[in-house]
Amino acid sequence: MALASLKTNSVTTPAANRFDLSEASLRTLTNAKWNQYGPDVLPAFVAEMDFAVADPIQDAVQAVVAKRDYGYPRRDGGKAGAAVANAFAHRMKERFDWEIDPALVVPVADLVQGTYAPVLAFTDPGDGIILQVPNYPPFRDVIRTTERNLISLPMLDDGTRHICNTEQIIDQIDARTRMFVLCNPHNPTGRVFSRQELLDIGQFCIEHDLIVLSDEIHSDLIYPGRKHIPFASLSPELAARTVTLNSPTKSFNIPGLRCAVLHFGTPELRERFGKRIPQRLLGDPNAIGVDATIAAWTQSQPWLDEVMAHLTATRDHVVKRLESELPEIRFRVPEGTYLAWLDCSALMLNTSAFDFFHDNARVAFSPGENFEPTCKAFVRFNFATSRVIVYQIIDRMVEAVRARKP
Repeated sequence: MALASLKTNSVTTPAANRFDLSEASLRTLTNAKWNQYGPDVLPAFVAEMDFAVADPIQDAVQAVVAKRDYGYPRRDGGKAGAAVANAFAHRMKERFDWEIDPALVVPVADLVQGTYAPVLAFTDPGDGIILQVPNYPPFRDVIRTTERNLISLPMLDDGTRHICNTEQIIDQIDARTRMFVLCNPHNPTGRVFSRQELLDIGQFCIEHDLIVLSDEIHSDLIYPGRKHIPFASLSPELAARTVTLNSPTKSFNIPGLRCAVLHFGTPELRERFGKRIPQRLLGDPNAIGVDATIAAWTQSQPWLDEVMAHLTATRDHVVKRLESELPEIRFRVPEGTYLAWLDCSALMLNTSAFDFFHDNARVAFSPGENFEPTCKAFVRFNFATSRVIVYQIIDRMVEAVRARKP
C-alpha cells in the first residue's frame, strides 16, 4: 500500500449528509458516547466526533473485510508498522514541514498505552513529572498508578486565554524531576501554544534536563488564525529530549480502530526507551487499524477540511449563544480541538457542574473534576456533532439555568 497510490482518492460522501445528523440515527450506534447515559440524555462528553468517517477510511476497512484478510498484517513487503511510520512521516512533512526519520516512529495499539510507556521508560517511582492542569485524565492516572510525583503546572486564565507560566513551579523542581508532559493543542482548554510559548517551555526543560512527552493528537484540529508547531521541530536540542505522541483517531474519528505512534527525536532516545520497554511489550496495531490510519493520513484531508469548516461555524455559534444567553458561564474561545472548557463558578451551584446539567438539563458533559480535582465547577463541552444537536444542548442549558432564578 504505497503512499503514492494512496494520495489520489477523494472524499465522495456529500458534506450535507455528513453533518445533518439526527439524534435518532445516532442512538442506533453502539459506541460509548451514545450508550453511557439514559435515552433522554444528550451526550457531549467523550472526545470523539459524531460524523461518518472519510470514504477512503471506510474503503480501506471494507477492503480488509471483503478479503477476510485477518492474518498477521504485512504492508509494502514489510511489517505493517513500518507502513504506518512512513505514513506518519509523510503527514508531518506535508502538514507541518517537519522532516522525521520513519525509523524513529514506533506504532502502538493504544493512545493510553502510548502515555504509560514513556513514563515507565524515562522515570522511576518517586520521580517528579510536570503536568499542565487541568489535563487529559489518563496523564494524572499514569503518574498516580506508577507512583511518580505529580507536579501540577496550572493553566492560568490571563483574561483572554489560558497560559502556563513555569515560574509558578520553580520551587517544586529538584534533582528527581524527570519529565514534562506537554499537551498541545491543549485538552481541555483548547489552547494552541505559540512558537514563543513552546520555546519558553523548551528552555525550561533544557535548564532542568527534562524529557518531554508531547501529546499532539489534536494537531490537525486547528482553527483559523492559529498554527500547530510540533515541539520536536523547534530545534535539534529539543528533539533530542522529546517523545511525540500522535494518532489520527481524534482528527479522523477512528478511536475504536486502535492505532497511534510514538516518535523519538533521536536514535539515542529511541534506544533508551527500548532498554526499558521491549517492543514485544507494546504489541502492534491490528490490520484494520493500520489500513484505516494510512488512509486517514494520506487520503482523507478533503474530508477533514469539510469537518473543520463545520467545526469552525459550530464553535462560533456556541460562543455567540453562550456569551449572549449564559454570560454567567466563563470560557475562552478554543483555538484548537472541538472542546470548550466551561467555568460555571458564577452559577454558585450547590453540586458539581456536571451533576447540575446532567440532572436538570439532561446533558452529559465531561466532569471538570476528572481533569483536575479542584474543577468541580467546570465541564468540558464536546461540540463535534450536528448543528441541531448543539442547538438542543444549549437550549437545555439555558432552560436549566433560567429555572434556578426566582
